[in-house]
Amino acid sequence: MVRSSLAGTGTGLMSWTRRIGITMRDVLLPPRCLACGVLVQADSGVCAQCWSTLTWIGEPFCPRCALPFDVDTGTTAVCASCLRSPPPYGRARSALVYDTAARPLVLGLKQGDRTDFAPALARWMAHAGADILATADALVPVPLHPRRRFHRRFNQAGLLAAHVAQVVGRRVWPDVLCRTRACIAQSSLPRQRREANVKGAFRVDDRKSSRLAGRRVVLIDDVLTTGATAAECGRSLLDAGVAAVDVLTLARTAMTQA
Repeated sequence: MVRSSLAGTGTGLMSWTRRIGITMRDVLLPPRCLACGVLVQADSGVCAQCWSTLTWIGEPFCPRCALPFDVDTGTTAVCASCLRSPPPYGRARSALVYDTAARPLVLGLKQGDRTDFAPALARWMAHAGADILATADALVPVPLHPRRRFHRRFNQAGLLAAHVAQVVGRRVWPDVLCRTRACIAQSSLPRQRREANVKGAFRVDDRKSSRLAGRRVVLIDDVLTTGATAAECGRSLLDAGVAAVDVLTLARTAMTQA
């Protein structure tokens, strides 16, 4: 009984200390809008004006690839691209359409060293992917080639995965999926060349494959465009014995994957 009481006191003390720390942080470094820099409420991410410029993905959308639909065609209807060539992953979810409003947020994190963007962006992702995260055993970030990671100093997908995991209470397996070779940046290639660019570029680390057997994983990345990278990673994970792969990204393009 005494032990239980002390444990409760310790937990309360830690919670109180954390609240004090957050308050001091907000006083010394008040939170600002990720997009325009004006002061915002704590943890809100962006101001009301910038929020209204972002295109949030909600129903209706393709349940396989998260492509936004203009009209509601039913909860089970998939887009023409997924009908023609079903992706190896089961379901994809994205928080935002990748457009002129979302691009500075994505590139700020990815290329601008704005790692402080990650917590807010991850909360948006966790909300958008609530259904697939609820059944996930672990999150697996799309890996960078070691050379690119050395120059960037971090993997944006890994950073997002870590923060999403904190929000939803899931494990992250950052080291099960590896890049076998460096690839040309997908963004620099026309759509028809992206699949060939990443063909065979990923594999599961043989030393880590045993933990994957029968698991449901969510692949994490920043942007879904043609789906070529997600598809190649998904195949590698399924070949290693994963039971199911879903995909969660911060943003996706609002165009067909054809």
